[in-house]
Amino acid sequence: MHCHGDLVNCLSCGIILIGLWHFVHHRKTQTSYGRHMVVSPPARTVPARLAWFLQEMPALLIPLLLTLTPHKPSSVGKYLLLGTFCTHYFLRTFVYSLLTRGKPFPLGVMVAAGFFCSLNGFLQGHYLLHCAQFDDEWSADYRYKTGLVLFYVGMAINIHSDHILRKLRKPGEVIYKIPTGGLFEYVSGANYLGEIVEWFGFAVATWSLPALSFALFSLSFIGPRAYYHHRFYQEKFKDYPKLRKALIPFIF
Repeated sequence: MHCHGDLVNCLSCGIILIGLWHFVHHRKTQTSYGRHMVVSPPARTVPARLAWFLQEMPALLIPLLLTLTPHKPSSVGKYLLLGTFCTHYFLRTFVYSLLTRGKPFPLGVMVAAGFFCSLNGFLQGHYLLHCAQFDDEWSADYRYKTGLVLFYVGMAINIHSDHILRKLRKPGEVIYKIPTGGLFEYVSGANYLGEIVEWFGFAVATWSLPALSFALFSLSFIGPRAYYHHRFYQEKFKDYPKLRKALIPFIF
């Protein structure tokens, strides 16, 4: 498969614009999701575990299928795809989805997330396998090394924070408690902070527009979610730590 450069650029710019639209549109109200979800009686919902599995799967499956197409990728591009992007979505699809104790999803939210994961999976996979041109020295470049460090640090923060959140609830519970430990001592959205760091690390390591567009989308999409979670905790718990910030330690 040859590189569709114009398509890559259009999809990348489109993802940035969608992220900005979401950020502006949800400045005053949070998306109907999780603790902020308001579901009218006729609305259809999907169990959280099934929803996470189905919506995240395309972001893993599509890049893996693209590795089977005729191409001559650089070993660096293929490693970046499999070692970062696909690793994240393997964990999301086969680990996080089986462990989550969240509320059922509205069907529409699951479908929209699955569509985005399909689109983004194609974009990142196609670019790294068919378009990216990394020279033999790229693996020694400071951007590559710095990006990978950021990615795996962010992944570790995200996994550890998700573990803390799961431990707050016993099986079958739907109550909310104050998370403590790890970066939750500093921010309310430690899991979101970890994922944002992941994708900006990915953008630095690949030094590409598609990866940057996804990082900016993630910031625009889950950054506000951290703010609304923070406000939820402050309103619900009178003893919520006053020095804890929403997303960025000591700042915001």
